[in-house]
This record gives sequence, C-alpha cells and structure tokens, in this order.
Amino acid sequence: MRQMVLVTLLAAAALVAGCATKNYVRENVQPVQTKLDQVADQTNKQGQTLNDTRQDLDKTNTKVSAVDETATAADRRAGDALTKANQADQKADQDARDISSVRNEVANLDNYKVSGQATVLFGFNQAKLTSDDKTQLDQLASNAANFKHYFIAVEGYTDKTGSSDYNLALSKRRADAVVQYLAGEKNVDFNRIHMIGFGAQKPVDEGKTRDDRAKNRRVEVKIYSADAQLQSSAAPTR
Repeated sequence: MRQMVLVTLLAAAALVAGCATKNYVRENVQPVQTKLDQVADQTNKQGQTLNDTRQDLDKTNTKVSAVDETATAADRRAGDALTKANQADQKADQDARDISSVRNEVANLDNYKVSGQATVLFGFNQAKLTSDDKTQLDQLASNAANFKHYFIAVEGYTDKTGSSDYNLALSKRRADAVVQYLAGEKNVDFNRIHMIGFGAQKPVDEGKTRDDRAKNRRVEVKIYSADAQLQSSAAPTR
C-alpha cells in the first residue's frame, strides 16, 4: 500500500513538472523563436533588396559604359569633322590665292598677245592624242616655261556630223585630253589653262568633203603672254 502511494506521488510530481516545463517554454522560449523568425524574415527581405540594388547598379554601370562609348565616338567624329573643316579652309585659302593670282595675270587682257600656238587634229569620233599630237604639245609646254605672265587657251571642236549635243560633249573631251596631257604629263600650271568646247561651231572649212570635215575635228591651243608688253611699259623713258 505504501508503495502504491509513492508511485502515485511520483507520477503526480512528474505531471506537475511537465506542465511547468510547457508553461516555461510557452512564456520564455516561444517569444525568442518568434523574434528569431522575424529577424530571419527581415534579413531575407534585406538580402532581396540588396540583390535588387546590385542589379540596378549593374544596369546603371552598363548604361554609363554605353554613354561613355557614345561620347568617345562622338568626340572622335567631332575631331574628324574639325580636321576636314581645317583642310577645307586651307584648300579654300589656296584656291583663293590661285584665283587671285590668275585674275592679276589677266586683269588687262589687252596686254596679252598670242605667243605660241598648235592645232591638234583628231580622227572621226576620237578624243585620243597621237604621238605626233604629243610632240606638238611638248613644244608648246616648253615655250610656256619661258613666260612669266601667261595663260593657255584650249578650244575643242568637231565637224558637223552628228547631233549638236553629242558634238559639244565630244569637243569637250578632246579639249580635256589636251589639258590632261599639259597639266598631268608636262606639269603646266592647271590654273593657267582655260578650256572650252565649241562643238561644230566655228569650222575652219565649210566644205563637205572628207578632208574638209577632218580639218574641223581639232583642238586649238594658244599661249597668251603679257611679258613683252609689261617689259616695254617698265622700260625707263629718256
């Protein structure tokens, strides 16, 4: 009997102890756990915010890099444009000086007299120089080198065969062939050469035979110089 009472008392004590433990856990441990859960949740949110911020920063860096590349390319283009503008200005200045020089040379055309000439003949529908043509032009260029104040007139012509538009274009090609040779091969100053095409105008022979037409397929080249007139004007009077 005493033994059963002891067992009952021990069981009651255990039950009371268990209830006390549950109450302790409920009052002390659970609030801590709840706080830990809140902290963990807040940490997760902060981590997500940090990731979002990092992604935004990466996007911003990418945009900044793109802007830098665009700015660099723009600077390069601006530099190229400035260089070209400077080159254009320099060329314009040089052209202005050349034009001024030519204008000064021909300011008074009355002083300029024919000081040399050549006539280059062409085959039918041709605009190519022959070796004989080049020999004539060589002599003309050599004469031009002896003058200080001069210019060269190059006039292209055709016969009356064909349309006026075609003949005008052909006469210009013939004149251009002469100019190309004088300026490109013989180093005559291009600014001193004046070129024009007249087509079938101003024929040297109005005849209708083959030989007559051949005379009109030509380029007339004349050197005009003012050296003699200027020397005469500069000579001292007595």
